[in-house]
Amino acid sequence: MNFELPFLPSRTEKPRETGLTMMMDKGLSNRQTEYFIESCGDLMDIVKFGFGTSYITKNLRVKLAMYREANIKCYLGGTLFEAFAVRNMFEDYRKLLIDLKLEYVEVSDGCIRIPEDQKLEFIRELSKDFTVLSEVGSKTDADLLSEEDWIRKMKAELEAGAWKVIAEARESGTIGIFDKDGNAKQSMIENISKEIGNGNVLWEAPQKSQQVWFINEFGANVNLGNISPHEVIPLETLRLGLRGDTLFNFLPKELADKMM
Repeated sequence: MNFELPFLPSRTEKPRETGLTMMMDKGLSNRQTEYFIESCGDLMDIVKFGFGTSYITKNLRVKLAMYREANIKCYLGGTLFEAFAVRNMFEDYRKLLIDLKLEYVEVSDGCIRIPEDQKLEFIRELSKDFTVLSEVGSKTDADLLSEEDWIRKMKAELEAGAWKVIAEARESGTIGIFDKDGNAKQSMIENISKEIGNGNVLWEAPQKSQQVWFINEFGANVNLGNISPHEVIPLETLRLGLRGDTLFNFLPKELADKMM
């Protein structure tokens, strides 16, 4: 860091198991990627190539090599996995991951219906060669899960070999673990955390207010995803209590009481 400042929370260091930040790359150019890595690559853990953008991203292999050199893990969006799965091209997808030298993979069923036993088998097979993130939740209001289903599915997918389970919120943050106005479904999230273990969940939280809520609830080292490139540094200041929304979170009580 550029200077010393006491009373900041301890942040986990890369390679992290908790305190992860996942950025959604929806089409950064290679020049933008270079600038992004220069400015905040040390803060990034994982990059998701959103939905099916990897299919049309120019110079994809060059970009992947840039992230790899910066020690940032990458994976292709779950929607692309589903695009292969619905075409009965699972083995082709596995070959693509190997060809692109990817270590991480997302398994999801937010757009298409994949029988639970088949999804678990996909996770088991892919976990033999890759680090699997499995996403739970629907991308539409038509197929909302009960709290019990969230917990049951997450437990099963972790047992099948997933490294982390992703709690669906979409890039808008208005579905899944949030309501249509972007407010956290607090009781459900707290129960998921209690049953699954907060460190096992990557919470999608694209909106600043959602990131604040999770940091207030679970601390600086909560796993957060679907962060836009220009919000990575602002998110880190929230984690460290260097932004008004979390400024008093980590100060000694006697200091905070004087100023509040």
